[in-house]
Amino acid sequence: MSRIQLDLDVMRSFVTGIDLGSFAKAADRLGRSTSAVSAQLKKLEDQAGTPLLRKAGRGMALTEAGEVMLGYARRLLELNDEAVSAVRGVQLDGRVRLGMQEDFGENLLPEVLGRFKRAHPRLRVEVHIARNSVLMQAMEAGRLDLALAWETDGRMLHKHIQTLPMQWIGADAEQPSYEPGEPIPLVVLDAPCLMRTAAIDALDRAGLPWRIAFTSASLAGTWAAVKAGLGISVRTPLGVPVELRAMDAKASGLPALPQLGLALYRSEAEPIPAVARLAELILQRLE
Repeated sequence: MSRIQLDLDVMRSFVTGIDLGSFAKAADRLGRSTSAVSAQLKKLEDQAGTPLLRKAGRGMALTEAGEVMLGYARRLLELNDEAVSAVRGVQLDGRVRLGMQEDFGENLLPEVLGRFKRAHPRLRVEVHIARNSVLMQAMEAGRLDLALAWETDGRMLHKHIQTLPMQWIGADAEQPSYEPGEPIPLVVLDAPCLMRTAAIDALDRAGLPWRIAFTSASLAGTWAAVKAGLGISVRTPLGVPVELRAMDAKASGLPALPQLGLALYRSEAEPIPAVARLAELILQRLE
């Protein structure tokens, strides 16, 4: 019995289509026709010997076999990309200075930086965890090569990644940690803070009383206070601890909050190869 050789190009189309929620969008992203991507998916299902996708309303959803294939496809593509980067970048050395906020550190740092370091062992990565305003100041002063930050400064070179909703975060999505009619207790970072300002402005516009119940210089301190039931906070879905929940604003009598853009800022229009590669990995993870 001959071994089946899975085509990595086909796997990339499969993974991209699932990630984008549309194989037409995947075709556009990969520079192929929709019919070509459809043929690739048919080939993959033939190799698998079972359907990987099923109809779900007007779209498609993964079958149980499709979910299994997706996990292996991601691992194969990651190993392929890592091997290519390692071979091409074996001579790269020097350093890359990356700035980011605490929101991204727990999930992004181990995955992206781990891949980057394995591919480029001679490169030194300096990571600076700081607040958004501090990151922007460091970028302007040339102390960082890249910064993953909230989209607040259109003057600097940056790549918009995605737009995220701000959410009210509590220890219990169903039971707010305050009584109706009482000032709403806020757990916030020290000023200046984008989300602190957004929360206060939204409450003021809605005519709802509020009080600062807890302030912290770090996001870890903020999460600890919310977990303890001292009040509610405002963040995006990125990096929210599993013990906490996004609250239904309408059901909780809270005002709607604005959205916030996430961007990757860079100091140079034409960065050195090491900086460009790290930027590519970050964008692959978040786009």
